[in-house]
Amino acid sequence: MKKLMEIMAEELSSAFEKAGYDPEYGKVTVSNRPDLCEFQCNGAMAGAKAYKKAPFMIADDVVEYLKDSQVFSVAEVVKPGFINLKVKEEFLADYLKEMAEDPKFSVAQAENPKTIIIDYGGPNVAKPLHVGHLRSAIIGESIKRIGRFVGHKVIGDVHLGDWGLQMGLIITELKHRKPELVYFDDSYQGEYPAEAPFTIGELEEIYPCASGKSKEDEDYRNEALEATHLLQQGKPGYMALWNHIMQVSVTDLKRNYDNLNVSFDLWKKESDAQPYIPDMVQAMKDQGFAYEDQGALVVDVKEDTDTKEIPPCMLLKSDGASLYTTTDLATIVERMKLYEPDEILYVVDKRQELHFIQVFRCARKTGLVKEDTKLSFLGFGTMNGKDGKPFKTREGGVMRLERLIADIDQEMYSKIVENRSVKDKDATETAQIVGLSAIKYGDLSNQATKDYVFDIDRFTSFEGNTGPYILYTIVRIKSILNRYMEEGGSLEGIRMLPAVNSSQKNLMLELTKFGATVENAFEEKAPHKICAYIYEVSNAFNSFYHGTKILSEEDQAQKESFLKLLDVTKGILETSIDLLGFSAPDRM
Repeated sequence: MKKLMEIMAEELSSAFEKAGYDPEYGKVTVSNRPDLCEFQCNGAMAGAKAYKKAPFMIADDVVEYLKDSQVFSVAEVVKPGFINLKVKEEFLADYLKEMAEDPKFSVAQAENPKTIIIDYGGPNVAKPLHVGHLRSAIIGESIKRIGRFVGHKVIGDVHLGDWGLQMGLIITELKHRKPELVYFDDSYQGEYPAEAPFTIGELEEIYPCASGKSKEDEDYRNEALEATHLLQQGKPGYMALWNHIMQVSVTDLKRNYDNLNVSFDLWKKESDAQPYIPDMVQAMKDQGFAYEDQGALVVDVKEDTDTKEIPPCMLLKSDGASLYTTTDLATIVERMKLYEPDEILYVVDKRQELHFIQVFRCARKTGLVKEDTKLSFLGFGTMNGKDGKPFKTREGGVMRLERLIADIDQEMYSKIVENRSVKDKDATETAQIVGLSAIKYGDLSNQATKDYVFDIDRFTSFEGNTGPYILYTIVRIKSILNRYMEEGGSLEGIRMLPAVNSSQKNLMLELTKFGATVENAFEEKAPHKICAYIYEVSNAFNSFYHGTKILSEEDQAQKESFLKLLDVTKGILETSIDLLGFSAPDRM
């Protein structure tokens, strides 16, 4: 289905051509004077020089061919040569009817669907999720959903950090605390216990304790480094402990991500890439890309066009140990082998940009990816507190994600109970649904690359550009439709009539923008564009609602038409918030 803007542009282009002018001038834009018209065409202004003719004369010629238009009710010239346009109410009603019959509300499906892997999440195991993990999860999840909605095969990968020094630190601290465990007995030949010798709570206490010791005690750090090396060499007892750490951590991580309504298709880990490293490194040596520099193995990735220094990409340290760059490159090898993606998109803190420049260039230079495989980096900004600094607890520490969610839910619960619109037994569940909208919309409504202030008071408000305001609008529509249904009404076979007032027409025009908005949001990896769109739709609906009698409308056909419009509005808003990763309750 063609976009409304495309249809209007075709109508204008045809009129320009019939009037003897280049049809390229028939571009249409949203009016910058909505008090005068809905859309405008400035082509006559642009063509004046080429045709050596006053713009208003060109515009007059063009408008002559729009008098019998099936699309425009108004096409008039305003000096010095603008063409002001208004859409016919009948055409708009028919357009919206056709759009509503499409399950995806006219969103075009990709002509050449791609396989896209999105790397988002990236937590280290044995550590609790904190607010620093929030943006990657929320932004990545939304882009995944939008990509699938427009027809691509999108694979989400959490990409766990499970193979670095933190493992050696945990193993070392466990050995100090419980040396009697069989995992540390080199002579032990039996089966290792099925149950972990620690809980998630104990594990989350062990790591920071071990990390702190390693910074003050060099012998302790060396012991942890050796434990890491032995683990990576496959020492049986340490591998058994690693399996326990993974099982306990991943179970807890999945629970936390479920609370955010974030899911992954793959729970791949750094360790999964380890088998690919030896052959990858050897191939880079054999092909002359990798060379030794001060004992380390590196690949040059600088380019002649660089305006700043891009250091070599380090593959192995002087002691032969691998780094993040090594495992990221090996992960690319694994992904190309297993999934043959057309694109790999990393949703990561923008401060890691240099790392990904090095990894992408090295992957291309050494032939790890095909020439047409796209490697993308979406670097997001920092989530800050009201003081403009990275978001912290009141005590000044990094806030756990569970704590943030609980605080938001409690704030929403208080407001919902105060509102008295939901019974106590339902208020907790409703608070969780609305609280998630506050968190996700609060984040996603900002351009991903920019820093933003996480303001609990503002994000949980039922007024203004917030998630709860969007949900309140949806709930209001649901309430009206439910009342109609309870009275025996049905939306089956209802015909949408032309708009009877300006607020209704404005809402209808906003709804027609859905397809273009979603497609553009995916192309630019910009969920904030969907947020901006549904805020405008919500405002348009509420303006229509406050100025129009709906259920009390005496003309039955007109009332049904209003209700059909409400149903379409609800469908588009619910589809949009699903793309953003949250849902609406029935009451709030």
